[in-house]
Amino acid sequence: MRSLALLCLLALATPAHAAGPEQQYLDLRDRGIAKFSKAKESDEIYKQHDAALKELTGVLRGLLGPVAIKGLPADGKSNVDTLFKNDIGFGHLDGLSFASEGYKTQAVVTTTTLLKHWLGEHRAHGMPQEIGAALKSDRFYYHAIQDAAFAKYAELPITKPASASAAVAVLGVRGNGGLKGTPDEIDVVAIQGDKVLFIATSGAVKTAEIPACEKVWTQMMARRLPRDAMAHEDAAVDAYAKCFAKEAPSQNWFAAAVKQAQSQLDLLPLR
Repeated sequence: MRSLALLCLLALATPAHAAGPEQQYLDLRDRGIAKFSKAKESDEIYKQHDAALKELTGVLRGLLGPVAIKGLPADGKSNVDTLFKNDIGFGHLDGLSFASEGYKTQAVVTTTTLLKHWLGEHRAHGMPQEIGAALKSDRFYYHAIQDAAFAKYAELPITKPASASAAVAVLGVRGNGGLKGTPDEIDVVAIQGDKVLFIATSGAVKTAEIPACEKVWTQMMARRLPRDAMAHEDAAVDAYAKCFAKEAPSQNWFAAAVKQAQSQLDLLPLR
């Protein structure tokens, strides 16, 4: 009886399963968010914040193991670069970030578990909750990195490595102002096992306006509804991007864009 009672006490005192490494990271991140989002800003708080980001980086390195992106610095840092909820850029994709000087090329490596959790946190932003759908949505590329908006203009048909379960490439425009323009950013995501590898390059390819789509843009902007000017322009950009996606494969620059996307995929450590 005494042994049975002891076993019962141990069962009550021990969790059904220990928290996995991703959950440990998320718990640490969330404690930091709770602390810094209500803290009064000061030099000391900024020092503590920097230390917290370094701690997150250390946890991610332990979780992900060695990562080498061709052409980028070897030491990644936390892609979550602020724990202050009111900061611009709060809520970037959890993972290790690797970037060239000036962030012309940026890569993020994470896990499928962290990605799924992050998608759930961005549900209110219109983020698709299924990974495959999310990787084809401009919402993913908008919120995952940097602080600027992103408009997807076309998908690029890259060849998936045999070792990967998925590989997606998109062509788009990133910016803080209007998102209507000639797209020059290529973003590529691959999934291998439980790892998700994302690489984005701005100024990656030279494209050109498509006359048929310029006509769509002009017609949309000439309409008087909706009254909200921003909503009006958003609708015009959406119509323009849909036209662009349809017409892009027939353009003389499209093959070069696909080749560039494939070369970005080749930079990722896919065995």
